[in-house]
Amino acid sequence: MSTSPAIRIQGVRVDYGSFTAVKGLNLEIQPGEIFGLIGPNGAGKTSTFKVLSTLLEPTYGEVYIDGIDIAECPEAARKKIGSMQDLAPVPTDLKVWEFLDCFAHAYGLNKADRKTRINECLEMVDLSEKRNAMCKSLSRGMTQRVVLAKCLLHAPRVLLLDEPASGMDPVSRVRLRDIIQKLSQDGVAVLISSHILTELSSVCSHVGILNHGELLDYGPTQEVTRRMSKDNNFRLLQIKTLGDPTELTRFLDTHDDVLDLTTIDSKVCFKFSGTPETQAELLKEIIQQGIAVTSFEETETNIEDILLGLNAPRTERSPSTANRSKS
Repeated sequence: MSTSPAIRIQGVRVDYGSFTAVKGLNLEIQPGEIFGLIGPNGAGKTSTFKVLSTLLEPTYGEVYIDGIDIAECPEAARKKIGSMQDLAPVPTDLKVWEFLDCFAHAYGLNKADRKTRINECLEMVDLSEKRNAMCKSLSRGMTQRVVLAKCLLHAPRVLLLDEPASGMDPVSRVRLRDIIQKLSQDGVAVLISSHILTELSSVCSHVGILNHGELLDYGPTQEVTRRMSKDNNFRLLQIKTLGDPTELTRFLDTHDDVLDLTTIDSKVCFKFSGTPETQAELLKEIIQQGIAVTSFEETETNIEDILLGLNAPRTERSPSTANRSKS
């Protein structure tokens, strides 16, 4: 087995005319890592995936898959890659096994090996009973799992998953997580891009934060979350009240240090950009307003909070608030 990183990206830049989608990306992913690439829309995730799957040549930079330079030896690199695009189409006029057989043949498996491998991959994605079903009869979630089975036929060492849980029900998502973890244990490097952030945080050993084409941070999930939380310059607070929290939200909405208010039943959640002293003063002022507070607590930042923080200056905060957040 190769001792090289499963994925090594050096100085990759992707330009579309005058627009730069990826700016000097440097990243290494080791065998067995489950790496979540996260960022808001337009961060450069799709362009990065296209480069890694050899569908797009970078403007400049180098990419190695299991030690193979994809620019010099793209065919050899593709043999190492399984790539699953979001909502990849399947032919409606083929049975599931026929669809998989076409790709197994393209991967160079002989007839006997194709049958065995098709059965193994269908079992991995828990669709053995659908072997003879027509592809057009599959639900969206089942279709996603069939496409995943197709990606596993040639036993890739690198698996690229773009929105893999799209259309899957909760049971299928749990099954997908189990499959990914099993592949990781077998030394497969898995790179995932997904908007289902709770799925990422529960399955990924490592994450990278991509924004406007730049990799802000990457590493073990908990370490990145901790570092990015410190950089966000806000704390997450939640307050529970007796009864309707409308009076509380009206009061908080006038406070300069309160950002991104959301209300769920009697609980009000928000970002607070003030100091510990002003946080204590805030609680004092709320009580002075006669608002019945049953709890006032600070919560931990997670991956979703980090992504919302990246989005907030452009989509959720007023101009004055955005300026405060950058100070």
